[in-house]
Amino acid sequence: MSLGCFHCGEVVPNSIDLHTEIDNRNQPMCCVGCQAVAQTIVDNNLTDYYRFRSAPAQKSDVLIPEQLLRNEILDDENLQSEFAYYHDGFKETILTIEGISCSACAWLIEMQVNKLSGINKVNVNATTQRATVQWQEEQVKLSEILSLIEKIGYHALPFKASTAEEINKKQAKSFIKRLGISGILMMQVMMIAFGLYFGAFSDMAEHNLVYLRWASLLLTIPIVSYGAFPFYKSAFFAIKAKQLSMDVPVSIAIGLAFLASAWATATQQGEVYFESVSMFTFLLLIGKFLEFRARSRAADVSANLLKLMPMTATKLIDNQESFIVATNLNAGDIILIKPGETIPADSEIISGSSQVNEAMLSGEQHPLQKNIEDIIYAGTINGDGNLTAKVKHNNQKSFLSQLIRLSETSQTHKPKLAKLSDKIAQYFVALILFTASCTAFYWSQHQPTEAFWITLSVLVVTCPCALSLATPTALTCATTRLNRDGIMVKSGHVLETMPAIDAMAFDKTGTLTTGEFTVTEVVTYGKFSLENNADGKAQVLAIAAALEAHSAHPLAKAFSAYRDFNQKTTQVVVAPGAGISGEVNHEHYRIGKNSWLLSDNSQQAHSAQCVLMENETLVAEFYLHDGIREDAEDLIDFLHHENITTLMLSGDHLVGCNKLQAQLQLQSVQANLSAQDKVTAIKQQQTTHTVAMIGDGVNDSPVLGAAHLSIAMGSGTDIAKNGADVILLNNKLKSVQTLRSVSEHTTQIIKQNYLWAFGYNAVVLPLAVMGYIAPYMAVIGMSASSILVVSNSLRLLKK
Repeated sequence: MSLGCFHCGEVVPNSIDLHTEIDNRNQPMCCVGCQAVAQTIVDNNLTDYYRFRSAPAQKSDVLIPEQLLRNEILDDENLQSEFAYYHDGFKETILTIEGISCSACAWLIEMQVNKLSGINKVNVNATTQRATVQWQEEQVKLSEILSLIEKIGYHALPFKASTAEEINKKQAKSFIKRLGISGILMMQVMMIAFGLYFGAFSDMAEHNLVYLRWASLLLTIPIVSYGAFPFYKSAFFAIKAKQLSMDVPVSIAIGLAFLASAWATATQQGEVYFESVSMFTFLLLIGKFLEFRARSRAADVSANLLKLMPMTATKLIDNQESFIVATNLNAGDIILIKPGETIPADSEIISGSSQVNEAMLSGEQHPLQKNIEDIIYAGTINGDGNLTAKVKHNNQKSFLSQLIRLSETSQTHKPKLAKLSDKIAQYFVALILFTASCTAFYWSQHQPTEAFWITLSVLVVTCPCALSLATPTALTCATTRLNRDGIMVKSGHVLETMPAIDAMAFDKTGTLTTGEFTVTEVVTYGKFSLENNADGKAQVLAIAAALEAHSAHPLAKAFSAYRDFNQKTTQVVVAPGAGISGEVNHEHYRIGKNSWLLSDNSQQAHSAQCVLMENETLVAEFYLHDGIREDAEDLIDFLHHENITTLMLSGDHLVGCNKLQAQLQLQSVQANLSAQDKVTAIKQQQTTHTVAMIGDGVNDSPVLGAAHLSIAMGSGTDIAKNGADVILLNNKLKSVQTLRSVSEHTTQIIKQNYLWAFGYNAVVLPLAVMGYIAPYMAVIGMSASSILVVSNSLRLLKK
């Protein structure tokens, strides 16, 4: 009986015996084309494609080049669901790109990819060697984007933590191999060079001099071919794309130095400098390797976050435990999380309680108590309790995955200073080549024997690598540092805007206060009063709880303990920032703020935070207590010390707002505000200030969008967090101090980097042109300059 091809479903001819191992099982293939495609899917860790596909794949054409074939496979919608998602109507994904050696490479990729129609955005981070790409599916395919990147000399594939680590290891091994070969051969060439120098003073026989020169030539060939190959490759593709990269002058210098020495060896005329070429290339490789190691240190931190995800999960099917791959979990699945296990998906607890360690997401080292209806996040660690939970969504939409994507996006943002430096760097390379040509012409007229080596020094010493590394390394390190402290930066402009903030507005409930309300007093009226009804308080609390169960406002949580499921609610309408109305047991009630339910005169008489109305009659007042966050006072003091204006924009009653103002010494308070009132207040402030807004509720979403910089509490509503530029995952207000400090330090580091890069080139260029810098000194200076910039940026990772 003939088997069907596992890939395309066609019948496998009896004469064909081809197989591909997929998930530890040998699967039959009908042709070498299907086998190549299946093996490519396996090699790229995308075997989930076969689990989720809705129909067999099309039969593959073996004549298609393997790389093009791999790219076209990634156009499959089932495969893309693993690594791509929709954002503002565009498809978006993160790519890992091999072969990026400096920011000029990143700039080149951005320039070329942006030429494709249908590209909305492409940002490349040279430090992490990743790119964030947004495209319109109807106009351009992902395979076209990947193929274009291949054409300009770089290898791109969807980002996965394991893949990124493998690529880093592969690059490190390649660097070490090139360094090892170049270093060993360089030492041999140097030894021969000593012999040649010695022979020049001791009348060495001519045939011995010729022999040693040819030996040096042969030993140098692997250094300038294999060792220096990355420089040539980068330069070739840059010129092919009609751009000038940092590697162009370096490649010219190595090539010219070797060819000049080879010509002198072949013609037995002039001097040879194979030892200089060898040492020059070796030192360049050392500089690039040290720079690579420094950049990898920051890049590994965000890549390692995805390693927090467990490989397997325990799924409950008809109360029976079944072990499955964690990535196969879908919304609605019921999972069991045992003590000590890593939570496999964002879920809602439906049974059990435990303490959960969320340090990997929020930076908070103390475990948090989690009970029924609480949300637990993928990648966090369960404590000592058994939890049964309902999966909210698959891992592609998990909070951890969003954290990675948002972090990558923010790191690729380029401040105005960075964009300017990128442009300057391109022109600077052209200036180097022009200056080198003029230098060669001048010295060939005055001192021909030194002209070549002086020109060589000019080409190398002024290579603007440090200039292009100044910003991306600093931004990557700063974002990584903030993530480690439980501060998620979502928008790229945050680190640029935060130092300019001179006014900060706060919501009250859940922001300056904990948002954990308790009912401290209940006053009842009418048929629920104590005189008329001994159970009146319990009844109004149950009615209030029934209505508040439909609200996500922090006040609503205070009533959850009084929920009576015998109370049936219908026709419920939520008025954002005001209250709730609906029918409870066929009676119409409204619960909410005084300003929404009572007349102006009545508001003065009733100062409770929350009132309950039956039709138009007041039946209950609820007095609630909400504690101030323990770090709120410290933050306000810090802001005042920084001469930052503080104001509170709240929808709460004026009495409670004034009380809080007195405790925290806020400079301005506005109470009883609707969502639109808050937006108006922020816009008024923006006429004279750069304003940041901190909030947490549904009604804060509009005002967060209106502020120059928006910050949401990690415990806030999803809509608030979605619209914010920054999320304080650890729910600590003092994190605002950290954000301000790191932002200012980042700006300072970037300016230091640019000062060094520009200052270094301004000093060494005239010295090189005048012949005061030898080639080996040029290499050391250029490499040291780049390493210094990267090392300076790495200071941001320190506490």
